[in-house]
Amino acid sequence: MDATTAPHRIPPEMPKYGEENHIFELMQAMLEQLLIHQPEDPIPFMIEHLHRNNDHVPKIVVLGPPASGKTTIAMWLSKHLNSNLLTKENLMARKFSPNAVEARKYYQKFKTLPNNMLISLIKERMGDDDCIQKGWILDGIPETREQVLMIQTLGLAPRHAIVLNAPDTVLIERNLGKRIDPFTGEIYHTTFDWPSEPEIQNRLIEPKGISEQETAQKLLDYHRNIVRVLPSYPKILKNISADQPCVDVFYQALTYVQTNHRTNAPFTPRVLLCGPVGSGKSLQAALLAQKYGLVNVCCGQLLKEAVADKSNLGNLIQPYFDKEITVPDSLVVKVLTGRLEKQDCLQKGWVLHDFPRDLDQAQLLCTKGFSPNRVFFLNVPLDSILERLTLRRIDPVTGERFHLMYKPPPTMEVQARLLQNPKDAEDQVKLAMDLFYRNSAELEEFYKQSITLNGDQDPYTVFEYIESGVINPLPEKVS
Repeated sequence: MDATTAPHRIPPEMPKYGEENHIFELMQAMLEQLLIHQPEDPIPFMIEHLHRNNDHVPKIVVLGPPASGKTTIAMWLSKHLNSNLLTKENLMARKFSPNAVEARKYYQKFKTLPNNMLISLIKERMGDDDCIQKGWILDGIPETREQVLMIQTLGLAPRHAIVLNAPDTVLIERNLGKRIDPFTGEIYHTTFDWPSEPEIQNRLIEPKGISEQETAQKLLDYHRNIVRVLPSYPKILKNISADQPCVDVFYQALTYVQTNHRTNAPFTPRVLLCGPVGSGKSLQAALLAQKYGLVNVCCGQLLKEAVADKSNLGNLIQPYFDKEITVPDSLVVKVLTGRLEKQDCLQKGWVLHDFPRDLDQAQLLCTKGFSPNRVFFLNVPLDSILERLTLRRIDPVTGERFHLMYKPPPTMEVQARLLQNPKDAEDQVKLAMDLFYRNSAELEEFYKQSITLNGDQDPYTVFEYIESGVINPLPEKVS
């Protein structure tokens, strides 16, 4: 849309539908495929592309020096993501491929493969149905800048590239203890990863080329080539230290490949902040509204404004305020949706707090067509909440607010006249905390893509985490 013609009178269903169904990303992916393949007849090509429905399958490159564990990490990623592991060895081992037969003969004779032969094997393998539907993970490929360019020329672009790093001394020591199971291809180590089953121990073999001199030469070759490979993946590259337990390396890699890259897709933030009383929701909402221009929607404040305006809804709410009892959900939702459907909320986005507080309210809000696309739960322990709230005081003369620990009154005279809000009494705070955590599990289950944060830290640190969750795509949850 032309931004200069704003504000646009856009029904709330339109941007919501576009975001939920990734319409912009779909169009972007189709345009990329058209530019790469340049088909003579674009319409059947696009129809076939949509039928494949494989825009989000894994397309991963795992790189690293010898003994960095890249093969193990690639193998674990392949199993966890149910994708296809592509190595130089299994590409050459294909039984019914003339290219593989030729490659095996060449490799047996020269102990290496020319780039054009390797890329031909990759192209052939990636054209198979299982690679199209389940994606692929390249182990240690590409090795050189030339291979990178040849792969890119074919339009086979990875979405995530991982490079493992470790000091050469560590890698040489690690390589000397490497052992391979000839039956399964699993890699073990005499020191760090020795199998417990005697049967497996007895059949392990020492692979060729792991001596200190041979490893040092391979490391030298790797360092010469990798500096020309990595600049080819500037926006999708993740460096991970391999000098740590393999499981830790794997989970860092898995987290990365399950996270989508930021796109230029239009995105209107609809943020929901959940948390117990005193968790800092109001402050975080104000910070988000200030930095990103979102509309700060506080449910309690909206009810007070409706009563103050003496609107029809306000007159219905007034008796509940007078009796200090809970306003019915139906009235709350009418006031809330009336605010969320205004043009500034549709155009700028919003940050909502103090509602919903339970599953019924969340479902009611959803049926009205107002679903958040980012949900954050701020967890704060009871002791911290009590410290934050029960020590709050207000000066009835000046209206100034104090905190007996963080902002004490300047004089004894002021301290003597300070008053405590009845809601800040310890028993009331504990009751509110209990009510929130009684409902929070159902709320977290309802908002499946929610992000839980530790709210018991510096508020600007909490804001940085929230900000990151708003501007970055949500991680994919793979079962």
